[in-house]
Amino acid sequence: MNTFRKALVPLAFFPFKNIVFAQKKDSIPNKLIAFVTDKFPQARDLNIEYTQLTPYNYSSAFQGADLPDNKVKNFSQVNANANIYFIKNRKWMLSTALNYRYTSIETENATSLFSNESSNKADFHYHSEALNFTYFSKLFNKTAIYSATASVDGSDQHFERLRGMLTGNIILKATPTTRMTLGLAVMIDPSTQVPVLPIFTYEHKFSNGWVADVILPQKLLIRKDVFSNGRISLGSEMNNTSFYLYQADKTYEFRQLNINSGIIYEHNLGSNFIGTLKTGVRATPNSRIFDKEESFKDYIFEAKPKPSFYFNVGVSYNPFGKLRKK
Repeated sequence: MNTFRKALVPLAFFPFKNIVFAQKKDSIPNKLIAFVTDKFPQARDLNIEYTQLTPYNYSSAFQGADLPDNKVKNFSQVNANANIYFIKNRKWMLSTALNYRYTSIETENATSLFSNESSNKADFHYHSEALNFTYFSKLFNKTAIYSATASVDGSDQHFERLRGMLTGNIILKATPTTRMTLGLAVMIDPSTQVPVLPIFTYEHKFSNGWVADVILPQKLLIRKDVFSNGRISLGSEMNNTSFYLYQADKTYEFRQLNINSGIIYEHNLGSNFIGTLKTGVRATPNSRIFDKEESFKDYIFEAKPKPSFYFNVGVSYNPFGKLRKK
């Protein structure tokens, strides 16, 4: 059996999810194998990136009472992650995903929401670690992929929350030009907004060189190879910002959903290195702070940020390359 993968990037609010494609060698045309193991893999083995936002205003409320409008003068992040594969064979795979994120926020007017003292600047450290087990099987005579993930996250002070996730996916179509899957993710986490989430992926290569790249609900892109080693993408992606806060011997979590719409340029630098530039407009439906022991809907603070421009630069290194038979 020839095993290959196309890993999905993390979905909003969820720690780590990798969906792996596996088929018998005689069921996969050579062109398809080349199509899904191109020079820009979706899951990067080692990745580091920096994000900067332009200043933006926001309105907010604390325990239902409106607060004076404020402005974020500076919002920047550094994110580093690694995907490491321990065991890979015909039937199953064991891997881990590690993530660290540093967030720096500076507001125009001082606030005491982010610390015990009123301040207009604060820095936050967030990390998460996940262990993932993936099993390949058959369902309705189609390849099915089942996975179980256990993860833990925290800050620079404590480990905070243990989560679990179960996923099942079936490959509906796999041809040299089109790939489509359908699945379901079940979250084992009382703080999550959506405990059960459908997952749909669709990738289609048009005759003019453009490719539709859809992973719902995480991203919707169209992309095209440019120059000899470049790729340009247009569309929207979702990600999240979260970190833990400590006030009066209680632990809170700050969490917000980000919708980034714009342009992405990737360039294969050779020697397994890929450089990435992203820019566009970021929309944030809401930002909330809630007690760690409660759920996201039981929040004490909510903000409504205005859209802002974002700039992201990153580099990834993929030393592990394609999956090898065991």
